[in-house]
Parts: sequence; C-alpha cells; structure tokens
Amino acid sequence: MANREGDPNLGYLTRKDTEVKVARATRVKNKTPAELQITAEQILREARERQEAEIRPPKQKITDSAELADYRLRKRKEYEDLIRRVRWNKSVWVKYAKWEESQNDFKRARSVWERALDVDYRDHTMWLKYAEVEMKNKFINHARNVWDRAVTLLPRVDQLWYKYIHMEEMLGNVAGARQIFERWMGWEPDQQAWLSYIKFELRYNEIERARAIYERFVQCLPKVGAWIRFAKFEMKNGEIARARNCYERAVVKLADDEEAETLFVAFAEFEEKCKETERARCIYKFALDHIPKGRAEDLYRKFVAFEKQYGDKEGIEDAIVGKRRFQYEEEVRKNPLNYDSWFDYIRLEESVGNKHRIREVYERAIANVPPAEEKRYWQRYIYLWINYALYEELEAQDFSRTRDVYSECLKLIPHNKFSFAKIWLMAAQFEIRQLNLSGARGVLGNAIGKAPKDKIFKKYIEIELQLGNIDRCRKLYEKYLEWAPENCYAWSKYAELERSLSETERARAIFELAIAQPALDMPELLWKAYIDFEIAESEFERTRQLYERLLDRTKHLKVWISYAKFEASAMEETEQEDLAEDVLNEQRKLCIERARRVFENAINYYRTSAPELKEERAMLLEEWLNMESSFGDLGDIELVRVKLPKKLKKKRQLETDDGPSGYEEYIDYLFPEETQASNLKILEQAYKWKQLKKQKVSSDDEDDD
Repeated sequence: MANREGDPNLGYLTRKDTEVKVARATRVKNKTPAELQITAEQILREARERQEAEIRPPKQKITDSAELADYRLRKRKEYEDLIRRVRWNKSVWVKYAKWEESQNDFKRARSVWERALDVDYRDHTMWLKYAEVEMKNKFINHARNVWDRAVTLLPRVDQLWYKYIHMEEMLGNVAGARQIFERWMGWEPDQQAWLSYIKFELRYNEIERARAIYERFVQCLPKVGAWIRFAKFEMKNGEIARARNCYERAVVKLADDEEAETLFVAFAEFEEKCKETERARCIYKFALDHIPKGRAEDLYRKFVAFEKQYGDKEGIEDAIVGKRRFQYEEEVRKNPLNYDSWFDYIRLEESVGNKHRIREVYERAIANVPPAEEKRYWQRYIYLWINYALYEELEAQDFSRTRDVYSECLKLIPHNKFSFAKIWLMAAQFEIRQLNLSGARGVLGNAIGKAPKDKIFKKYIEIELQLGNIDRCRKLYEKYLEWAPENCYAWSKYAELERSLSETERARAIFELAIAQPALDMPELLWKAYIDFEIAESEFERTRQLYERLLDRTKHLKVWISYAKFEASAMEETEQEDLAEDVLNEQRKLCIERARRVFENAINYYRTSAPELKEERAMLLEEWLNMESSFGDLGDIELVRVKLPKKLKKKRQLETDDGPSGYEEYIDYLFPEETQASNLKILEQAYKWKQLKKQKVSSDDEDDD
C-alpha cells in the first residue's frame, strides 16, 4: 500500500514511476560475419544524404517608416531582454552597440557603450572598440574624450596610449601627441614606451628633445641596454665625445651589474671603431680584472679576437693565456678540491712568469685542505706544497720563503695519524744545500720524534755516515731498532756498519741480538747475512753451528741445500799454495763427506718426519746428483742415482662446494724403498690368500667325511 501512495520527496510519484528501466542486453545468437559488410564511411555518407535542409526564416523587406520603427522596437527589445539575462556577456553589448551604429543612431550607440563600461570599465578592449567607433565615424572630440578617460582609468595598458598618440599624430597634432607622451612618461613605463617617444621626436628631427628623453630614460631605467642605446644614438649623430661620456657614466654606475660584460664589450667595440685600440685594450683588461670569471666568457672571446687583429705577438699570447686562465678558474670554482686542475693552472702561470700571480695561485691551491684526515686524500694535495717549495727555491731564489713553506706544510700535516717522509727529507736536504747542517739535523730529529719512518732513518744515517759521524750513526741505528725491532734490514745494515769498521765482535753481537728477536719481518735474509758474515770471516765452525741452529728452527729445502753447498765449498776456502797435493785431496774428500752427510740427514728427515713432501725430497736428490757430478773423479753419482724416484702421472678428483667437478692430472714420485715395500705387501697378500684356500679345502674334506 505504501508503494502505491505518492512520496512527497518525489513530487508525489510512486517508487515504480521513478525507477530507471535499463534496457536488457541483447544476446547475439549468430556471431558469424554478415555477407555484406558496411563501413563507417558508408554510414556517415547515408546520414548526410538523408539530412533535411536547414529551415531559414524568410527575408523581410521594410517598405515604410512604420515597419522600420516596428523592426527597431522589436530588435531593441530583444537586445534589452538578452542584456537583462546575460549582463556580463561583453559580446552582447558590442553587438547591440554596433547594431545601433548601423541604424545611424549614434546617441543610442554611445549610450550602449557607456552602459557597457559601467558594467566593467577595466576591460580595455571595450574602450578600444568604443574609441574606434567614434574615430571611424569622424567624431574626433568624442574619440579624444574616450581615449582620455581610458588612459586615466587604465594607465598601465600601453595599447590605449599607443592608439591615442597614433590618432593625434594622424591628425597632425604633434604638440598634442607630445603632451600625451609626457603624461605617459609620468607613469614610468617600460623600455618600449621610452623608445617610442624617442622615435616620435626623431621623426620630426627633434635631436635635442630626443637627447633629453634619453637622459630621462637612463635615469628611470638604469640598465645596460638603455645606456648602450643612448651611446649609439650619440654615435649615430656624430657626437663621439658625448657617446664616450655615456659609456663612462654607465661603467661608473653599472660596473658590478650582471650585464656588465655586454657594456664593456660595447664600450671596447666603440673605441675600436674610433681607432682607439689602446683605449679598447685597457677597457678589455679592466673588464677582465673586475668581472667574475663565470660571466666573462664572451668577453674573453672578444678580447682574443681583438688581440689577433690589433695586437703584437706578446699581446696575442697574453690574450690566449687569459682565455686558458678563465677556463682553469671555472674548473677550480666548480670543484676546488680537484688538485689536477690546480696543477694545470699553476703550470700555466709559471709559463707566463708573473711571480705575484704564481704565488697567489699557489696560496689559493694550498688553502683547499682535504676534508678528511686520511692519507689517500692528501697524496695529491701534498705535491702542491712540494711544487711550491721547489718554485720558491729554484725559480724565485727566495730561500727564507722556501723555509717558511716547508715549515707551514709540516705544521699542517696531522702526524699523529699519518705523515709524509718525502716532505721531511726534502726539508732536510734544502737545509743541507743552504749549508745549515744543524737545521737539517733538527728537521730529521723532529721527523724521528713525530713520525718515524724507514726512509727517514735510512736517509739520516746515510747523511751522518757521509759526514763520518760514526757515533751518531750508532745512536740512530739504536733508535731505529727501538722503533722497529722486527726490521731485518736495519739489523743487517747495523752489523754491516760495524764490520766495515772492523768491529767483528760488535757485528756478531748485533747478529745474535737480531736472531733472538721474537718476531722478524724477513728472517731468512737476516740468517743469510749472518752466515755470509761468518763465511767471510772464515769462521767455518761458527758457520756450521749457525746452520745447525737454523735447522732447529726450520727444515726448509733451501736451508739444507745451502748447508750442503757450504760444506762443499769449504774445501776451496782451505786451499793454500804451499800445501801438498795429498793433503789437499784429503781435505777435499773430508768436505765432500760432510756435504754428503748433510744431504743424507735431509733425506732421512724427509723420509721419516715429512713423507708427504715428496716433491721437495725429489728436488733435494736432484741437487745432490748435480753436486756429485760437479765433484768430478771424487764424486759418486751411483750413490745418488739409486735413490732417485720414478715420476708417475696420476689423476685425482677435484672437489668444490657443489661436489665433484672432474679430475686433474698431477705428478707423483715413487721412491725405491716404497717399491720394495709395495712388493712385500703383494707377497704378504698372496701368502694370506694361499693359507685361506688351504683352510677352505680342509673344511670341505671334513664335510664330505
């Protein structure tokens, strides 16, 4: 029942009446394409052909004044009704006013325009159309009135001023047009308005008036373009002095302006046209000194072209250097920590040879300290200081300044984190070249105290050794070894120094201290130096003891070979001319026996204690065989040959993280004792197999019984 009653919210309609019935989608049963296909073009063509002709109202002919009055009344009523509906629509007002104009009823047309302006007087297009209607129908005073009101209400619309001035100028009222321009200039318009005023005066050859307008123009809009136009105006009228004065006043006021580059280029080109090349060159140089490098690209290009045309060789080179200087300035401005750019810039200034500029660039470069105290950031930077110091010493010959450069550099480096031995050594060598030995010692002493390094110790010891100060060398070596007790080079050199002084016991004591250190960086070199020292002193027994002590620490292959070679060569050291041949042969045999004993001990060690080192054992036997060959008649090659192993090629499986990945070939060595052992194993296995077979046969016989 409720559904049948009307709902007040729905205008007393029932719900059924308000339901939207959506058409049910038609099911397409046959989806095969039709035999006759119709294109979209055919559909559009048929629709156009069937379109009915537009129904237009019949043309009305007015034959008398009554019909005309009736027509006018009807049209006015239509326009008034339309205006009441869309009062804000400007096109309706324009059509209404133009229709009244077409009826030659200008009072009504003015009334319509005035009503339209009351609606929105800020629309300058309405003012333009209103004034054009008055001008078209030669109502000049009415048009002036409209223009005057328009520019009073809308003084910032340039088009109104232009149209107003154009009308007065077309009427020949030059004074009136000038007066309108003056009113306009009181509002300080943009550049184009001033230029239009100047062109207006120039059309009537009023040069002085135009000059006065230019003066007001550059005061109102003090821009580079305005001053350049003023100067070109004076130049065009042949007033060179006035034009130069314009440029000079502009430079005074706008030297720091963003467009100053354009001003300087125009000023220089003006002087160039006046054949004042020196003035132009001075202007270019002044500009290059005062304009920031980032804004002087065009200026540099013009200056180079100017020098190529008017300058000599030096001037051209100076201009080219200036251009490259500009490029480097741009690079270091973008990235002041790009030290390669600073090196290139310094190299350029050094090629020119201006000391003041070179020092200035060096000071600017070294002011860019790396931001992080890590050595990798300082490695390129430190060469700026090195080059600076070398320049002051070699080129400028200013030695006090060189000393200051080294001093400041050493103060700047954070020696508690890292240091540069090169700087310390160069500073010391500089003091030596200045014959200031105490200064050099002070520098190197500070270096050892603040940042000790191998290079510093070595160079300091070398200097003192050249000067013959042995006690100082010993003290330095002691400091060196206190700082780096694991340094085998220092121990060896210290012992070598004592030996060169014939202090054999001191040298031996140093070697003993060295090999007693718990950690050494290259112990093999130290032991070799100690052994060579004892051999050189012909202390063969001490040498043997050293080899034995070394073998207690390491059983390396090279130690065994070196020991054997020493025993073999000890024979040659004992030869003397006054000994008999028999004695010499006995000594040779004794040395060979000792060498063989060393080789046998080595072979026994590898066979019993390190059987897995087959390759080293094979190499040792090869070395023994070569040594026996070198002994000649005293050698016994067969003694070694029976111990040589056989080389066997074998394969083994390669294991990776993912499992087996194939096989690789390797060389294995089979020694004679291993061959005998393998034969014994085969016989033992055969014997066991025979015993098992006998037991099996006997058990079978018992089963048969």
